[in-house]
Amino acid sequence: MTRLLRYAEPYFWLILAAVALLFGQAMCDLALPDFMSDIVNEGIANGDTNTIIGIGSKMILISLAGGALSISVGYLASRVGAGIGQQIRLDLFDKVESFSNVEFDKFSTSSLITRTTNDVTQVQTLIIMMIRLIFYAPIMGVGGIIHAVNNSASMSWIIVLAIIVLVGIIATLFSFALPKFKIIQTLVDRLNQVVRENLSGMLVTRAFNTQAFEEERFDKENKTLTDTNLFVNRTMAAMMPMMMLLMNLITVLIVWVGSYQVSAFKIDVGQMMAYMQYVMQIIMAFLMMSMMFIMIPRSSVSAVRIADVLETEPQIKNRLDAVPFKSSKGILKFEHVSFRYPGAEEDVLHDIDFTASPGQTTAFIGSTGSGKSTVANLIPRFYDVTQGKITIDDVDIRDMELHSLRSQLGYVPQKSVLFSGTIDSNLRYADKDASQEEILSGAHIAQAMEFIDSRPEGFDTPISQGGSNVSGGQKQRLSIARALVKKPQIYIFDDSFSALDFKTDSALRSALKKETGHSTVILIAQRISTIMNAEQIMVLEAGQIVGKGTHEELMKACTVYREIALSQLSKEELNE
Repeated sequence: MTRLLRYAEPYFWLILAAVALLFGQAMCDLALPDFMSDIVNEGIANGDTNTIIGIGSKMILISLAGGALSISVGYLASRVGAGIGQQIRLDLFDKVESFSNVEFDKFSTSSLITRTTNDVTQVQTLIIMMIRLIFYAPIMGVGGIIHAVNNSASMSWIIVLAIIVLVGIIATLFSFALPKFKIIQTLVDRLNQVVRENLSGMLVTRAFNTQAFEEERFDKENKTLTDTNLFVNRTMAAMMPMMMLLMNLITVLIVWVGSYQVSAFKIDVGQMMAYMQYVMQIIMAFLMMSMMFIMIPRSSVSAVRIADVLETEPQIKNRLDAVPFKSSKGILKFEHVSFRYPGAEEDVLHDIDFTASPGQTTAFIGSTGSGKSTVANLIPRFYDVTQGKITIDDVDIRDMELHSLRSQLGYVPQKSVLFSGTIDSNLRYADKDASQEEILSGAHIAQAMEFIDSRPEGFDTPISQGGSNVSGGQKQRLSIARALVKKPQIYIFDDSFSALDFKTDSALRSALKKETGHSTVILIAQRISTIMNAEQIMVLEAGQIVGKGTHEELMKACTVYREIALSQLSKEELNE
């Protein structure tokens, strides 16, 4: 929370200027009832038109001045609120970019989106309203009490009565509404999650004809959020008619009591009318403060949620003595590595030990859930090992600067991810300064030119968000081409050939071998045909290496590998 308050520091002088303008606006508003009293007592009572015009002109000028000050305050408040909101969103985005998979497991994607959008909007709105009301309302309240007492001290008990009733109404309404504020943002998270799942899985929903189920699921979350918001809004909406009733009753009470005061010559009619206006200003001041008390609880929940993200320290970060990546060979070693996911009861990898050398392909194969992708995720430090260490040229990757480590890795994830833009912009994502020849080379090796040339726009072909307008195989080929454009020392292909047909797979691997001949290649696959020519094959089973060697060696010595191979290819295809 302290960090959030620091965002206001750059705007200190704007806030101070706004407060000064608010003070001037309040003085203008407080002066009007006295002028009205003078018109009644001096102008109307004596039938003096000149006095009425003179005082009325002053009231018009004061009203115009108050309006100008109010507009200026609104402008300054908007500048401060928008500026702080912009900086909070920027810092949230920067913080989320530094998160490892551990933090993403803690904060769901839907929750992070809500915190970056809806929660920041809540805080931004609070800041604007605070500047406009939290300073203005007390000035009006205190000033109104002073002026009212000066006009008629004998009717001060009416002010006390009005404040007691007002506070009672506000406290009663808040006791019902405040608990609901704390759960609204959580409900927004849930609704956001359901919407994201439904939109991303629309084709699956249609394929299984589960539209009715998804509508019911959305309707349930939507109805819960709607009912909660309706309860809060109806509760708070009751405040305004109650306030109007209170002001009207107080007006009647002032007229009734004031009429006796006027008849007793203790006050005049103008003072009674001025007193009435001051009491209305006092009630309105308390009403404005009550509106702040409505917004503060909800915004405080949002502020806490934002602070939770900003104050979360990524578990995977640079050490104080981290060194830049200076490898010239690219020898990758796993030295007795074990790994356990945060919160898990047992390891998913057990004593993984191997060396991947430049100019060789080190392949991994195994059943689903055997830990193949986990091995790939440990190399870029998406997670850190639980035991053992991973080294590149005998330097522990935990001692390297993250940016320089990852800059030497060409990572193609299991789930191909493309960004909205064009084919060219997606390939340049690996290296924005890549030449056109490097772009063409990467696309040729990845066997992507066939479908690129078939598009009229070529490399300028638009790519939708997530690559939804290209096929799975095309996404994989573009992802591979993107990694090739980077020209890293170590390539990591995490089941990146699964959507390719056998012909394209074979052509791609043949071209890839020539391109990556001097690099270290980590290849994870389900197909025997994809990995059978690798210089070194690791067979994983339940997080352990149960076989290591070439295809021929494993066919003879590893039962698990042999079973996988025979389930996919015939003995003739396996050269047995």
